[in-house]
Amino acid sequence: MKKKPLILVTNDDGITAPGIRMLISVMKEIGEVVVVAPNSPQSGTGHAITINSTLFVEKVNIDKDIEKEYACSGTPVDCVKLAIDQILDRKPDICVSGINHGFNSSINVIYSGTMSAAVEAGMSKVPAIGFSLGDFSWNADFSPFREYVKKITLEALKNGLPEDVVLNVNFPKLKKEEIKGIKICRQAKATWEESFDRRVNPHGKEYYWLTGSFVNHDKGEDTDEWALSHGYVSVVPVQFDLTAYHAIKSINNWKLNE
Repeated sequence: MKKKPLILVTNDDGITAPGIRMLISVMKEIGEVVVVAPNSPQSGTGHAITINSTLFVEKVNIDKDIEKEYACSGTPVDCVKLAIDQILDRKPDICVSGINHGFNSSINVIYSGTMSAAVEAGMSKVPAIGFSLGDFSWNADFSPFREYVKKITLEALKNGLPEDVVLNVNFPKLKKEEIKGIKICRQAKATWEESFDRRVNPHGKEYYWLTGSFVNHDKGEDTDEWALSHGYVSVVPVQFDLTAYHAIKSINNWKLNE
């Protein structure tokens, strides 16, 4: 009998978030599931790790069908590191992160705890996928994307992923019948135009709230932003070698050794 794949599930919205509970329910149909996720929301933590305080991991029983489910006091990346080094008996066959409440398309991938967890798994040579839905509501409806999550995960298990590459999958906020299909894309060139809302508390001390708006500068029809705005599920292969190879030649022309 063929052994079931070992699947590590994590996220950045916290272990009780509806998105991860949906992801867990899909993964149970595919293989043996181990959940290691933050015990509180960690959105926007990126690839942060805990080095100046202790980490705690507590075995929990949120889903009676999951024998191994752990809530971690750290970041999503901490969760993946602890899972691979301390909790799992062997390296997982795949790591899935999400489903995030909110897009992680375009430049958002840089800030995303969801995607950083996937990248961390990839750095440990574990195939990994980050899933996100363009709906920030805690009560977001993830059900239209269940079959897409399952199909993409099964294909990744079957075919593997290129070395040092993970997948960034985003779902548009649409009904099932409105989704046109899946597009393999590149990351759109976009930015956040940010500002800080300055306020003063009752004690006269200043504090700030970060605000801003997302601006897509990329009109290409091969981008994740185009796909999502036109009713498609976007899949972007993400690499974590950040070298700008195209710039090496021009910077070599600088007179740095003279």
